[in-house]
Amino acid sequence: MRLSPGGKIFVVGNTIFLFGVSILCLLPLIHILALSFSSSGPATANEVKFWPVDFTFGSYKFIMHKSEFLTAMVVTLKRFSIGTAISLALTLLSAYALSKEERAFRGRTLYAWIFMLTILFNGGLIPWYLAIHQTGLLDTIWALVIPNGVQVFNVILLLNFFRGLPKELEEAAFIDGAGHLTTLIRVFIPVSAPALATITLFTIVYHWNAWFDGLLLMNSPAHYPLQSYLQTVTTVRDLTLISSQSLDDLKDVSDRTSKSAQLFLGALPILCVYPFLQRYFIKGVVLGSVKE
Repeated sequence: MRLSPGGKIFVVGNTIFLFGVSILCLLPLIHILALSFSSSGPATANEVKFWPVDFTFGSYKFIMHKSEFLTAMVVTLKRFSIGTAISLALTLLSAYALSKEERAFRGRTLYAWIFMLTILFNGGLIPWYLAIHQTGLLDTIWALVIPNGVQVFNVILLLNFFRGLPKELEEAAFIDGAGHLTTLIRVFIPVSAPALATITLFTIVYHWNAWFDGLLLMNSPAHYPLQSYLQTVTTVRDLTLISSQSLDDLKDVSDRTSKSAQLFLGALPILCVYPFLQRYFIKGVVLGSVKE
């Protein structure tokens, strides 16, 4: 499509604006990265902006020997792998059932409203905590994954995507003798890659970034997920630097550079995963919002 002169000016201006916004979003991350590779003196003196001063790997070497950080990383890896698997399984089953019409699934509208009510009304923090406590999940990995196993927004997104698929696919599967589970696994899932990639991204980001539930549900700091651990690190001065480092090492590592390195490593996995799923992101959201 040929653009008019005004259209070309808009495209150029819009590109420059979006590029500037992207740079503004990246500057804090670049600053954190520069701090993590700087030595203790310049970082403490606020001399580091967007480029490392006295380049060193000291902070990363210190973190690799920091058991608390490594333990928290393992907890988060377990959380998002188990949590994503459980969430995808429950979301698929819920969305498949709710995508049926009333005549095929009696009570479908009632169940859909029950799901919707969980978005409109919240039971509150104390009942939520007491429910987890009474089920014996406190201080276990299951307390971090089971209470949030079903994200209703993801269910709505996927069920709308399922309702947009041709009815002939499901009918052909039933004619060949397939049941509902076989139809879901062999027909619906293979053609739902954009929507599944979208909700997978949502779920991974949620589990990776969640920190508040870790503080409430874990009795021991040794069981904190990474973001809960980082929250405690950023609010409390790290005194282990003094006890575990020699005077020469303290020249390269400070409380500020150590925190910067941990924050960057905490964000790095999502930064690596997101580009591979981004192409599905907008497509999956749009396709899932066509029908009511």
